[in-house]
Amino acid sequence: MASAPSAQRLPQPASLAGVAEPGGFDVLDNFDVLNNFAAPTGLDPQLERFLHQASSLLCRWLGEAEACPPLPALSVLPDVEPEQQGLPPQRLLSDLQLVMEGAFNPNHPGALAHLDPPPLAASIAADLICAGLNNNLLAEELSPSLTRLERSLCSWLAQGLGLGAEAGGVAASGGSLSNLMALVTARRSRGLGCRADAVVLCSADAHVSFDKAMAVMGLPADALQRLPVDDQGELQVAALAERLNQLTAAGIPVLAVVATAGTTVRGAIDPLPAIAALCRRHNLWLHVDGAIGAVFALAPTQRQLLRGLELADSITVNPQKLLGITKTSSLLLLADPQQLQLAFATGLPYMEPSWGAAHGGESGLQGSRPAEILKLWLGLRQLGLAGIAALVEGAIERRRQLATLLATDDRLQLLGGPLHLLAFRPRELDAEACVAWSSSTRQALLAEQLMLSRPWYHGRHHLKAVLGNPHTQTSHLERLARIVLENLPHG
Repeated sequence: MASAPSAQRLPQPASLAGVAEPGGFDVLDNFDVLNNFAAPTGLDPQLERFLHQASSLLCRWLGEAEACPPLPALSVLPDVEPEQQGLPPQRLLSDLQLVMEGAFNPNHPGALAHLDPPPLAASIAADLICAGLNNNLLAEELSPSLTRLERSLCSWLAQGLGLGAEAGGVAASGGSLSNLMALVTARRSRGLGCRADAVVLCSADAHVSFDKAMAVMGLPADALQRLPVDDQGELQVAALAERLNQLTAAGIPVLAVVATAGTTVRGAIDPLPAIAALCRRHNLWLHVDGAIGAVFALAPTQRQLLRGLELADSITVNPQKLLGITKTSSLLLLADPQQLQLAFATGLPYMEPSWGAAHGGESGLQGSRPAEILKLWLGLRQLGLAGIAALVEGAIERRRQLATLLATDDRLQLLGGPLHLLAFRPRELDAEACVAWSSSTRQALLAEQLMLSRPWYHGRHHLKAVLGNPHTQTSHLERLARIVLENLPHG
């Protein structure tokens, strides 16, 4: 099986009679068009039947996950262009089935490559309801209840992470956007909007979204200054202190310091209390990219891992990466959420005034956006605090099990942190040999329906396991470890 599926275009339909002449479209009968929308005058049996059939397709796909590989043999591409006449439900469902057959399969117990766990049942249902409601978080009159729900849930989460009684935030379409909005807000709060020489400090292992943020904010690439990490993958506080002193002496402003709570390859957590102390001393904005790790603070037994998180000015949180919330689910949380409005408010002159704190479109970069908060809210309600803790603790325990199994052979170098990620490679192989080893071992694992990723880290290709899949059992980990150890080079 190839590690990356090839795209395959399915046969195109035969030419249809009566296709409109170039330059225009035939006008469809209004009644026929209305049949594609839910009737507003009563229960629509056609819509109910269509949604039931689509749900059955999805339930079968999820239920048959273990019988199919995590990575499909090929991707499929059904007919893309609309036909002259709209398709009936069965044709639409048939096309959906084709796409599903070529989809990545996160519900498989061997799907351990990325931060993409199986979806929660309640989150799936909420995603459907969100689409059906079609509310718009741009303004309160377009989403009256959902705006209040987002505001309240963001406040609850921010307070739960220790940001204080006045804390809050906004939902965003992914952690990259949350990180960007945090830096824009930091720049506005520090009065650095006109300073092209302002810099951002982070660790060498900080997420690539910060490189993108520099480009979007009109800053040069070298405005992002990456500092060395120690043997545990954590930002070296001494290096940060030295660099801050150098910048102060040179009169170069610091837009923000970024600490990472869960690096992408090894799941390391930067020393948050020490970094926060430096930021307070220099009066700097501290943003914590907790896209991977911040949710661990919601489990009482793991809260100590994130000690110092409460000292941040802003935090990125991505519940989609472990808790099974369907994509996308990211939040930007702030100790002072009014800073978001100061950074992004435009007045929205074409909308009625807000009757709450602010319109959703005034509290972040996005204008029109769906009520993604609905699937987070319902998913968390389904899990409960005990369920959140169980997912967090189970992920850490699986990482411990796999690390123990792999540590029996000292030819393997393990790179991990306190979370649920574990990367590894043979100790003695050079960069070229690591390319071949990681590729061949990944293929051997895929043949056994076990999928790991192959990140490039510190000059070598590694294999990486993300142990957030609750379907993964000890037997899967034992098989994984056996294949990895069998494929280690000898001599």
